[in-house]
Amino acid sequence: MSRVFHLAGKIRAVAPYLATEDQAIDVAKGLSARIAEGSSHRDRQRLLPHDEMELVAQSGLLGITVPAEYGGADISNAFLAEVIAILSEADASVGQIPQNHFSILEALRLSGNEEQKKYFFARALAGEHFGNALAESGTKAAGDIETRLVSEGVGYRITGRKYYSTGALFADWVAIFGLDPEGKAVMAIVPRDAEGLTIVDDWDGFGQRTTASGTVLIDNVYVSPDSVISYYRSFERHAPLGSLGQLLHAAVDLGIARAAFADMVGFVRSKSRGIRNVGIETASADPLTIARTGSIAVKLEAASAVLERAGRKVDVAQINPSSETAIEASLSVAAAKILTTEAALDATNGLFELAGTSATKEDLNLDRHWRNARTHTVHDPVRWKHHAIGDFHLNGNVPRPNGQF
Repeated sequence: MSRVFHLAGKIRAVAPYLATEDQAIDVAKGLSARIAEGSSHRDRQRLLPHDEMELVAQSGLLGITVPAEYGGADISNAFLAEVIAILSEADASVGQIPQNHFSILEALRLSGNEEQKKYFFARALAGEHFGNALAESGTKAAGDIETRLVSEGVGYRITGRKYYSTGALFADWVAIFGLDPEGKAVMAIVPRDAEGLTIVDDWDGFGQRTTASGTVLIDNVYVSPDSVISYYRSFERHAPLGSLGQLLHAAVDLGIARAAFADMVGFVRSKSRGIRNVGIETASADPLTIARTGSIAVKLEAASAVLERAGRKVDVAQINPSSETAIEASLSVAAAKILTTEAALDATNGLFELAGTSATKEDLNLDRHWRNARTHTVHDPVRWKHHAIGDFHLNGNVPRPNGQF
């Protein structure tokens, strides 16, 4: 990887090595306390979490999925999902930003050659962050790619425009997805500061406001041949690439739900008022509020359990790869995505329903939880998750391998 290394520019101090799953959880919990402190302020002012993402990079968390044969801890995907949920509870944007990082590492595991794996997995272990440049606007269907790599000498040039590029602005490396000269989908990993690569902070969604999920402009960027990964191989058979990505999206939604629930409980206990005309002195003594709180708590517990179960099934699909294990993992993750979506929307709506009108004050910014949930849960709509699960059980059909299943 000599040519890639030459282009890489500065290399940050090597991140600590996290050897166990419990270590990863403990580190995530420690980080979450620091990240949560300014979460509301960053959302209101739309201040991007550069410092917070640097903390994540320096923590060692970005290397926890690296396979053991390449020096990593290769933690269970159930624990990885919990790490993302913990970060998302502290700040939903910080939780979402590394989702693509772990998906890119999984694509590398499935489709990279040995030299590519050794090099890029080492960079992840060192604390370097991989962002994406995948989605394109103006195509006939979501997921279509028109960007192409053009041969130039031993390497390639690539020109194009991407959007929804979550993580790219904070990354050390950007994975540009395009078609090679033979029309096959590839993933070209280039340094964040590569000449001709411009990342525009133009994301203006009302939720997940600080993910910087904006535009990437690619102007005749040189791509070294040893940094082009045969992404198409990940979809030649059913494999746990789409299910891993979806698992982590579900984990973000679970984190948002937990944050909204915690804020609701705190507000009802300390600030919401009782209803004197029916003899209820405090809001927390209202039997209907108690029951509704219990209902939301049950949904959170169920979503957490199914997310963990789905993570274990992704583990099985990675360890014992086959169409059967990959499909089972995808179906389980689809169910988790449905439940975490429902939990996030229920918890964020329930916050205002139970906390009352005073909870809507702008300076509290509690609406960020609903805005985040409503924005993030429309990633890969759950109506198609219901369809995939139903079509499998009724007709034995499964979607062709793709990034959403």
